[in-house]
Amino acid sequence: MKDYIKTLKPTIDSVFEHLHHNPEVSWQEYKTTEYLQQLLMERGFSVQTFEDCTGMVVEAGEGDFCVALRTDMDALWQEVDGTFQANHSCGHDAHMTMAVGAMLLLQQLNALSKGKFKFIFQPAEEKGTGALKMIEKQVVDDVDFLYGVHLRPIQELRDGEAIPAILHGAAKFLTGEIIGEDAHGARPHLGQNAIEIGASLINEMKNIHLDPMVPYTAKVTKFHAGGESGNLIPGKASFSIDLRAQTNVVMNELTEKTTKIADSLAKLYGVEITLETVASVAAAEANQEAIQFMKKAIVDSIGEQHLKAPVVTSGGEDFHFYTLKRPHIKATMLGLGCDLQPGLHHPKMSFNQERIYSGIEILAKTVLNTFEAYEKGELS
Repeated sequence: MKDYIKTLKPTIDSVFEHLHHNPEVSWQEYKTTEYLQQLLMERGFSVQTFEDCTGMVVEAGEGDFCVALRTDMDALWQEVDGTFQANHSCGHDAHMTMAVGAMLLLQQLNALSKGKFKFIFQPAEEKGTGALKMIEKQVVDDVDFLYGVHLRPIQELRDGEAIPAILHGAAKFLTGEIIGEDAHGARPHLGQNAIEIGASLINEMKNIHLDPMVPYTAKVTKFHAGGESGNLIPGKASFSIDLRAQTNVVMNELTEKTTKIADSLAKLYGVEITLETVASVAAAEANQEAIQFMKKAIVDSIGEQHLKAPVVTSGGEDFHFYTLKRPHIKATMLGLGCDLQPGLHHPKMSFNQERIYSGIEILAKTVLNTFEAYEKGELS
């Protein structure tokens, strides 16, 4: 398999360079979609795009059993050297390149006749809404096994190491408003002080107590009230809340507690408090069969000494919505150590690009391992 990868290297290098230097933010991956569509159609793949959103799905082979590979496409919008711009500081350029590489490798190996394959190029992972859009479009309804990949920072994996599952936590981002009446600084009894209400919100959220065996946090991350007039008591304020939990069950409990706090404070102070979820991602629920297929692929590709145990991370990934919304899907995500530093989402993030080829081999072998188990009747 490594010899086939070598023959693909010029193409893979070209794909990565193009994607790296042409980043696009969430839901605006138009040129990225066009580039990948043309690239893959020229190589004989059937590509499905969508009229109302970016992203695409590539199907190959046929049969009742379907294995899919998903990659994210979007870049972040951040300041780089004093200029705000789209920037692939989360590694999605590498993820797309690995997905393309795995497709081309499977094609070279004449493996696409083994069954039904799907390759999902998903937009808007950074918004936490891209996977939900693909689910809405029913692109995974017929998928039995689903695999993904994400580069891991040096804080989690050393260069050349790999893990067969990334155990992301759940995350939810809320915005809210306190809606009351302004008052004169000399007559506070005639209004409601949104700043004091905000302080109560912060203190009450510190008093949330859930299962201590499951990591979780709840905090106010933005609060704005008042203006230039220092003798006016502001009755209105806007704020943001960041919720994190390592399991979906605890995230549901955390959300319920936060909502109850807001409702109680609204009644106590006689104001209206609104909460709106602007983004959320589910916690990982990795499947043990899928993990075993990927673990075998890692050992066969880079050696058992480079296989590490799944990493529990507080970061989030909307990949896990696929299994949460479609429980029949068995899924896991490859974590690839690649000397990624200073860290994910850093504007100057860099990594060892040679690890892209390890990722291609591992993903392709994982897919083949899954089909082999299906052919032998070994799946549960």
